[in-house]
Amino acid sequence: MVNRTPLIAGNWKLHNDHLQAIALVQKLAWTLQDARHDHAAVEVAVFPPFTDLRSVQTLVSAEKFELRFGAQDVSEHDSGAHTGEVAASMLAKLECSYAIVGHSERRQDHGESSALVGRKAAAAVRHGVTPIICVGETEADLEQHGASAVPVQQLREALAELPAAGEIVVAYEPVWAIGSGKAATAEQAQQVAHALRQAIAEVRGDEAAASTRILYGGSVKSGNIAGFMREPDVDGALVGGASLDAAEFAAIARFQHHVGT
Repeated sequence: MVNRTPLIAGNWKLHNDHLQAIALVQKLAWTLQDARHDHAAVEVAVFPPFTDLRSVQTLVSAEKFELRFGAQDVSEHDSGAHTGEVAASMLAKLECSYAIVGHSERRQDHGESSALVGRKAAAAVRHGVTPIICVGETEADLEQHGASAVPVQQLREALAELPAAGEIVVAYEPVWAIGSGKAATAEQAQQVAHALRQAIAEVRGDEAAASTRILYGGSVKSGNIAGFMREPDVDGALVGGASLDAAEFAAIARFQHHVGT
């Protein structure tokens, strides 16, 4: 059986200013330390705004925190005249482990296609940054196409732009659940995650599919994380609003203490 280390990732979006981001990293790290969290067993990563990445890097390095961190987006371009873009090489120099690509808000607000998402993911892979490829359906998509159809199609189109090798993470985030307080059921998350893993197997092979981590994102809280993590194809969570509360986010990361046997 393949061992996929669970990943609990906190996407802070535009909710923090510089001082808040630093304070939140400190409080989260200290809370996990006090609880003797095993970062080798459950990886924890935070995704602050671009302007806070350097400060987070400096703090994590100086304090030797075991937290990982990453960017909320990345450019498809490695270099050139692309005003406002942030290249994967820049993120690599900041020691970012991850970059989120294709978040539903990027797709909706900026019209990003799945092909573009795939090119961004490929750029990250080229520079040793692991992309977290987000896929998900709206409520209208769900009603029209049923469960998993839209996320699987989005993932296939993104994977078509990627090399056969290179680590990726996939995050299933039902758009209808984000910020609504209505999470998918654990069974719904498992159904889609399993379909996504099958799609990865068809494109990249069984070994890659078995080792790829698939996260669930959408109104994740400490009170429901255990249910998702009991499912065989759910390997972690992409957490939004709940990650802004250090104690709550730490409780989510420590889901193993909530999972019954």
